[in-house]
Order: sequence, then C-alpha cells, then structure tokens
Amino acid sequence: MDRRQQKTRKAIFQAFSTLLETKRFENITVQQIIDEANIGRSTFYAHFETKDDLLKAMCTDIFQHVFSEHLEMERTHDFSGNHSFQSKVTHLLYHLKDNEKDIVGIFTSESSELFVRYFREYLAEMFSGYQNSYPSEIPQGFVRNYLVGSFVEAVKWWISNGMKHVPEEIARYYLTVISLPGTT
Repeated sequence: MDRRQQKTRKAIFQAFSTLLETKRFENITVQQIIDEANIGRSTFYAHFETKDDLLKAMCTDIFQHVFSEHLEMERTHDFSGNHSFQSKVTHLLYHLKDNEKDIVGIFTSESSELFVRYFREYLAEMFSGYQNSYPSEIPQGFVRNYLVGSFVEAVKWWISNGMKHVPEEIARYYLTVISLPGTT
C-alpha cells in the first residue's frame, strides 16, 4: 500500500473512531464515515466493501500486532521480550484499553456480535497452543471454546465496569479463574 492509500485508510479509521465516540455502530452510515473522513464514496469503496469490512479491518489492526512474532516497544507498554501466555493476554488487554473509545462503542452496540466473532477468531488462534495443557480426555475443541468464551466474557465484564482495572489485574484474574496449567 502506498503512502497515499495509507493516509486515506488512516483517515477512514479516524473518521470511524470519531463517529463511534458519539454513535452506536449500527447507527453509523457509510455516508457519515465518508463525510467525516472528507473522501469520496468511490474512495471508501476502494478500501472497504461495507462498514462491517471496516470493522473487521479495525479488529485486524488491533489484534494482528498482538499475535505477531516480532513485537516492539509501544507507547503504553512493552512486551517485546516476553512471549509467555500471561504476557500475550495482558498485551491484548492493553490494546483493548488503548482503543477504549472504539472498543466500548463497538461492544455496547447491537452489532457487537460481529466484533465478538472477529475477536473470537483471534482468540482461538491464541488459545490453540495452550489447549494441550488440559487432560487428553477433554476434547481440544471444547477447551478452546471454553477459554475463548470465558475470555470474551471477562472482557465484557471489564468494559461494563469502566475498564477501571489495569490490564495486568484482568489478566491475573482471568488466568487464576481458568487455572491454565503452567501459566500461574
């Protein structure tokens, strides 16, 4: 993607984020995003087919970094040298906190199911390496579904309580409750 395309994409994300501060996801129209970003309709559609695709791209931007092999120090946190499961969970929570306005706007909308579906896909990947830690008589799919679902619910709880707890606390609470062998 060239610089011009990156700049346009950034403007679209910023416009979407600005709108999420005051509107619910389902009430935001593509036209409002276009107006806020000050771009043409064809420009928007050159980047995204729908606002759902925009949401998926936003999720990808938030989550893809967390699952990257090569992490770098960031403005609010540094997990570049730590690849433990607890650090991955904490890192993910930091990204949710750093994008709090967007995340709260999405999670509190009627369309939160779409975000949760994308979120669950990334979480399933994250948990897949740890489901073997449980007894072999428990199906791995069951374990993965339990871990993903309980983490999503922990995040929902955190958001509904104003994200008052720091990411390290939420990670510790979650890992203590699920008692993932070898993580505490």
